[in-house]
Amino acid sequence: MSQLALVIDLNVCVGCHACVTSCKQWNTSGDAGPMFDDNPYDKDPTGTFFNRVQTYEIGQFPRTETLHFPKSCLHCEDAPCVPVCPTGASFKREDDGIVLVDYDKCIGCKYCSWACPYGAREFDKHQKVMKKCTLCVDRIYDESLPESMRKPACVLACPTSARLFGDVHDPDSEVSVTIREQGGYQLMPEWGTKPSNHYLPRRKTKMHIHEDELVRADNPLKKEDIRHEISDDVTLDDWMM
Repeated sequence: MSQLALVIDLNVCVGCHACVTSCKQWNTSGDAGPMFDDNPYDKDPTGTFFNRVQTYEIGQFPRTETLHFPKSCLHCEDAPCVPVCPTGASFKREDDGIVLVDYDKCIGCKYCSWACPYGAREFDKHQKVMKKCTLCVDRIYDESLPESMRKPACVLACPTSARLFGDVHDPDSEVSVTIREQGGYQLMPEWGTKPSNHYLPRRKTKMHIHEDELVRADNPLKKEDIRHEISDDVTLDDWMM
């Protein structure tokens, strides 16, 4: 049995949200939609998203880094959201391991969201059902598309190729080789859910920061020491204006 999944490279994700917007566009017009946005732009946005990118600042000043962390349903092999569903709306496909929701059976009880340790379930308050990433199941099996295009929308949209898609049970697949060779890991494996999606760890980079680099580099008085070049009959305030 195959297990389709994503592998996300945290080294090259730039937080551009192309995966978020492409996911929204494809799924809103596809079988998984619509995906409503009531207030998408303020500090507390509301709406339904299958994919989100969370951004963190890590380290201590001045040695800080920005980490962009994309997160969606991990299509766990032992998905805890499936057995808690009282209507059988949440299910895992046997042939490819994708976890899906049958909207016709879903009653919006949110049991699946409480069971998911990754916060990957979304409640659509308009349709009153639970929604989640489908790995673009309606796209990856669409034979009317060229084979190169039969991938999740987020994978195709990523400008840095930070997302790979394939069968993690196939030892010769691109995703399996990448996981082995680059130390791919599962998110929170201690929960025992066996998440199928993997992440590639960030490479350690050593930063050399000198004290004078903590001052703004574009300060002309600091960079070039031009105080001595100003004419005696022109004040510093006049020159700066």
